[in-house]
Parts: sequence; C-alpha cells; structure tokens
Amino acid sequence: MSHEQSHLLLPADSAWLALEKPENPMTITVMLRVDGLTAPRFREFLRVYWMAWERFRFLPVKRAPAWWWEPDPVFDLKHHLDVVLDRFTPDELQEWVSARLNQPLALYRPRWKFWLAPNAEGGAALLLRMHHCYADGLSLLGVFERLCPPSPQQHPAIYGASETAELSRWTAAATAWLAQLVASEAAQEGSIGEAGPAPRDTGQGQSAGWWLERAAQKSLKLVHEVSEFLVEPEDSPSDLKRPLLGRRQCRWSEPVALDHFQSVARATNVTINDVLLSCVAAAVRSRLGIAGDALDDAVLHAAVPVDIRSRLPDDLQPEPGTLGNYFGTVFVPLPVDGESPLERLYRIKHETRRLKKSWQPGIAWGLAATASAIPEPWRQPVADVFYRKASAVVSNVPGTPEARYIAGCRITEQMFWVPQAGDIGLGVSIVSYAGQIQFGVVADEAIMADPADFLADCLSELQRFPGWS
Repeated sequence: MSHEQSHLLLPADSAWLALEKPENPMTITVMLRVDGLTAPRFREFLRVYWMAWERFRFLPVKRAPAWWWEPDPVFDLKHHLDVVLDRFTPDELQEWVSARLNQPLALYRPRWKFWLAPNAEGGAALLLRMHHCYADGLSLLGVFERLCPPSPQQHPAIYGASETAELSRWTAAATAWLAQLVASEAAQEGSIGEAGPAPRDTGQGQSAGWWLERAAQKSLKLVHEVSEFLVEPEDSPSDLKRPLLGRRQCRWSEPVALDHFQSVARATNVTINDVLLSCVAAAVRSRLGIAGDALDDAVLHAAVPVDIRSRLPDDLQPEPGTLGNYFGTVFVPLPVDGESPLERLYRIKHETRRLKKSWQPGIAWGLAATASAIPEPWRQPVADVFYRKASAVVSNVPGTPEARYIAGCRITEQMFWVPQAGDIGLGVSIVSYAGQIQFGVVADEAIMADPADFLADCLSELQRFPGWS
C-alpha cells in the first residue's frame, strides 16, 4: 500500500480507538425513517454526495505508537451498503436494529456502513453505523444537513471535504492556546466587565500588577476546576453498575410534539433540556435497585456530551463541513433521591446552570485527547477518571427545525445513539427534528432487560409536569 496520503489522526479522533473495548465498541448509530427511499436512489446518493468526503475512503491503521489514516486500496461502495427486503413490523424493526448494533464493523475496511430496509412498515428504514474516530454527532449532523435539503426539488449545493494532514498545525495551535489560556481568560473577564476595566498605567506598574492579579485568580480557578473534576465522587453501586455482557438492545419512542416540552418549560421557568434530563432521572430512579435511606445517599451522574467548538480559538476551529471530534463531557448529578417531579426538575436546573459556567467540557476534551499517547497499562486508570463517575450517557442531538429530504425522499424520523465508553452500559438519546422529539435507549443486556419500559417511564414523567397539554 502506498502511504503518500497517510497521516496521523488528531488526538481527539484517535482517543476513541484507544478507549475501545470489545464489549463496548465506540460506534455512533444513526437511524432515519424515509418515505419512498429505494436502493437505486440511495446508491446514487452515496456515490455522488456521501463519497465527496474523502475521509470515508480512509481507514484507521495502528502503526506503533500511533494511529494513521490510510486510504483503502480496494475501496468498493458495495462493501458499505446492505439492502434488506424484509417487510419489518415496528417491533421487528426494533429487534433488527438491535441486532445490527451487535454486529462488528470490519477492521480491514473504512469503519462505517449503511443498511437500508426499503419495505419496512411506515417507510424505509436507513441505518448508519460509524466509528467515533471519524466524527462526533454534530459533525455527522453537519454532513446530513448539507446533503439533505429542505425541499425535494433542491439538490445539495455545498458538500464534501478533502482529507489532509493537520496534526502539526493542530498541535502548534493547541500548545499556543494552552499557554495563553489563563492570560486570555483573564483578559476576557476584564473585557466583559466582571472585574471592572483594567486600571490605566500611571508609570508605576499598576496596570501590569492588575493583569498579574487577574491571571493569578484565573490560574487558581483552573486548578480548582481540575481538582473538582478529578475528585467528583464516583457513582454509588447499583444495578446500573454491573459487568457488561457486550450484547445490547435499543428502542426508540414515538415522536412527541416539541410544543409539549416548550409548554412545560414555560410553566416551570426552566429549559427544555432541564425537562428532558428530569425525565431521565425519574426513569433511572426505579432501576437502581436502591431503596429507603440508602436512596437518600445515592450518587448518580449522567455523562452529557457538550460541544466545545465555540470555546476553541480560531486556529483550532474545524472548517465548516469537515469531520472530527470537538466535544467535551460534563457529569450532571441526577437527583434520584428526589420525591417529586418538580423537586427533580429544579435540582437539575441548579446543576446545569452551575456546569454551564464550568471549564469541565474543555478539561474533559483535553484529557480524552491524551488517551492514545498513554501506554496501554496506564490507559485504564485514566479512563476510570471519566467513566467510573457516571452510570449513563445522555446525549441531546439538535436536528433541523424543518423536515429534510434525502435523495428526494422525505425524512420522517431521525434517531442517534452514541457509544457508552468504559463500563457504562446505558445510553439515552434525545433527538429533536422537524418540531418533534424522540427518546431512544441503548442498553447492555446485563444492565436492562427491556429498554422499552425505560422509555415508557420517561414519557409518563412528562405528563406529571405543570403545563403539560
């Protein structure tokens, strides 16, 4: 194989390969329900539009001590699309999708694949599984937004991206950013008036002294944030913290109108995200296997992905339409001991407001990016810093407010499932699209026998809030 086009993966991308475990693959799953999509239409769509992203022809290859992108010398699109002609009922479709989640991707080809079931009841089902090293959920959303216009007569206008080596530029920019982080944060704090404007320099060094004081305060804040992140208590032992079997099931709910969530949010003066997390907390509460006084002392976190693109300096910003991983993680304490829906809701509101001001997402992103550079024997302790602090992953995927079309066919539903790293065996996905919201669950069989009951509990919690209509 020629290595002329080969180049190193960026640290934030290779981290997902370094942290992968056989029983918990780091794979994103996307499911679309599409009216009238046929195999010939979709094959042409892939050939013309999807393959415009050059990375989809590359596969990650381990060449000690690092991972490299290398072009697949025998790439053939037919290896990346299976067409299944079964007339799946809704229940059969959920079982079929679950089986695909347990089907490993080939390691000797680019690690992504589509399945199309054009005859499924209720419209064609299109499933994509892709290793997280290629892109995060927002990158994939960006791809679909470019390729799926809001009109069946409209063709994608701007799409595709070349695959180029960026490690040296990225490393230099990251080093400069980290070196300036404290000073730049101090300057920003002064500029927005939080600490008042900098005093004028009278020739006796007052201005320099002011900036040194502000920088020192920011340094202390950074040390404090890192310390808080590292000493955050681990989750209590529960039925959600069991050794994984490596067999997963997924389920998804019927769409619920976004207006219902907006009504609850307005009536209770919280955000829609607070409402969604509160529903998850209620459903988790009854599955911990903890009761009585022990529940009052229970600690349980949800690992919530947070986009950090807006927090990065210009030199680290990804180009529009490119692939990659640019999110950190916050660990949101879930009030599983809360006795009422409103108590749980307002406690979650308090925690999310606190974490919005935190540097935790950027810290988590930076720590995760070091995973591939850490020797194998030390990697698990570093992973434990993250993943022993949570019992579930909860992702909130914001889709487009209007309906979209793929290959001229209307997308009626959109669902994402993100991987659960470490020993986490429960993932909850909340996806908004075209004025509706859906809940999705993926769970290891050791953690949850029937994810459908968990979904039902999430939805029933909604109806207990003021403002539900």
